[in-house]
Amino acid sequence: MSPARRAAGEVRPAGTARPARRPAPAVRRAARAARTLAGAVAPAGLEARIARLDWAAIGQTLDERGFATTGPLLTPGECAAAIALWDDPARFRSRVDMARHRFGEGEYRYFAAPLPPLVATLRRRLYPRLAPVASRWASRLREAPFPAGLEAFLRRCARRGQTRPTPLLLRYEAGGYNCLHQDIYGPVAFPLQVTLLLSRPGHDFTGGQFLLVEQRPRAQSRGEAVELGQGEAIVFATRHRPVAGGRGAYRVAVRHGVSRLASGLRVTLGIIFHDAA
Repeated sequence: MSPARRAAGEVRPAGTARPARRPAPAVRRAARAARTLAGAVAPAGLEARIARLDWAAIGQTLDERGFATTGPLLTPGECAAAIALWDDPARFRSRVDMARHRFGEGEYRYFAAPLPPLVATLRRRLYPRLAPVASRWASRLREAPFPAGLEAFLRRCARRGQTRPTPLLLRYEAGGYNCLHQDIYGPVAFPLQVTLLLSRPGHDFTGGQFLLVEQRPRAQSRGEAVELGQGEAIVFATRHRPVAGGRGAYRVAVRHGVSRLASGLRVTLGIIFHDAA
């Protein structure tokens, strides 16, 4: 205690604890960064970035091509935070070795509930932006529309026994790839899903393009190889999409995968909206 305070009679009673000092700003910033890297807090600004996307243009492109990209959505720091989740086994409910099941070469892990805040924010905020497209597609194919909010849709899943979360992290090393497939886990499926590239193409890895193939009735299949940037998302059809024909809309089946990596390590985050049985 300073001489001035002693002179004024400011003496702390015996046994009284010294008031806790608030951490310095640099310490607080470091703590926030550590919590973000651990997936303990939602990244600031992500919801606003999702809201600022041109959803009318994305919806139009989805109608026309069956997929659309967003441009950078996650920051490099958020990408690093998502990649860091891989090293915490408690975050995941299951692990799949692709080679063992002849799915390709690589590994993916499904997140356990509760989802990390970054993953939960993406799933919760992207769903209502895509639900109008999903319902429009359903109407064209004479199917039931989809709820406007994620919670109502997950209740629909739960009524059919689908209660396990399906967002996942995927890792591919040099030589890795993912065979063409569809992510269907039960009778209820949302017709759109999202993949975000977390690694830096041309720096962390080479090769490994995102692949889409449409199997059109009575016609040859059509493929797309999509180059994504770090933090960029691609929205694409989960199973099929409507295409206008001479007698109304018809279903076009869609499968997706990843081409073989030439070098490095590629990590992606998959946001699937329907739960698994």
